[in-house]
Amino acid sequence: AGVTVLGTTTSPEFGWKATNDSPLTGITRNPWNLSKTPGGSSGGSAAAIAAGLATLAIGTDAGGSIRIPASFCNVFGFKPSFGRIAAWPLSPFGTLAHVGPMARNVEDAALFLDVMAGPDTRDWYSLPRESLTYADGLNSGIKGARIAYSATLGYARVDPEVAELCAAAARAFEALGAHVEAIDPLTDDPLPAFKPLYYGAAHLLLGRLPPEKKAQLEPALAALAEEGSRLTLDDYLAAQQARAALGIRMRQFMERFDYLLTPQLAVPAFDVGLIAPKSHADMPYWTGWTAFTYPFNLTQQPAATINCGFTQAGLPVGIQIVGRNFEDHAVLRAAFAYETAHPNWQRHPKDF
Repeated sequence: AGVTVLGTTTSPEFGWKATNDSPLTGITRNPWNLSKTPGGSSGGSAAAIAAGLATLAIGTDAGGSIRIPASFCNVFGFKPSFGRIAAWPLSPFGTLAHVGPMARNVEDAALFLDVMAGPDTRDWYSLPRESLTYADGLNSGIKGARIAYSATLGYARVDPEVAELCAAAARAFEALGAHVEAIDPLTDDPLPAFKPLYYGAAHLLLGRLPPEKKAQLEPALAALAEEGSRLTLDDYLAAQQARAALGIRMRQFMERFDYLLTPQLAVPAFDVGLIAPKSHADMPYWTGWTAFTYPFNLTQQPAATINCGFTQAGLPVGIQIVGRNFEDHAVLRAAFAYETAHPNWQRHPKDF
């Protein structure tokens, strides 16, 4: 399409975690505060856009890897419906992994998605091209839309400052003419369905490496792959059944609502070098503070993150907009309506 590629961006090894340091490339820092993580795994992409180094970037998202760094860096990130953007070769994380655009604002992301979306015969999951462009109808507004707002999804532990900013954003959607109802779509964390699929994929990718190669891996990644090696076929099939049940539940829930709003992350950006903040260090790896992301990799719904304010320390906070399966246009339209009323994307990091 004539794009000028500036270069590749950093990622943790194999995109495996939600922060962005790697034995190969070192630490990637958040332009809003250089002592903080930009999030991951598409953290290099988010940091580059936030710092003004690039206008657009490609992200991949198997458990939140577009939305997490976009939220931490005041970047717009969009995980489209699974298959909307063809992927070849398929990610090691299989049907959890989406490809999507990251940009400074919604309109740029929509224009980028127009170029990225479409089928590819090498990806048998890829969806047909849609008749409308993704920029069509962006300014149609959301008056009359039915929105569910869930502050915890029924199980997440959320930082009070994040909770306050996201609740204010939910009220802002109401001010735009939507009907907002506080309701939790889930009662239990779907992590037991996610872990076997994610850990099993890590084992498939890395479990058969020779010892000298395994020794080069980040120890936590090697440990995750080792956990994956202990999964049984029954574990895997049970996870698939739980995933199907979650998908059905969310499709039925979304019959009542056009959108689901949640905090994007449970915490603001935390110190580099950590895999999780102390408040969520009791959860496996990075899954405690990303409790709002991986459920929608399981269900394959479109989900976007857009800035909804800043903490007292000046760190960006994002709110997540989840749509019905395949209704990517609608998610972009809701994000554009909020962004037009609250153009926080125009703020830039003080360090650059």
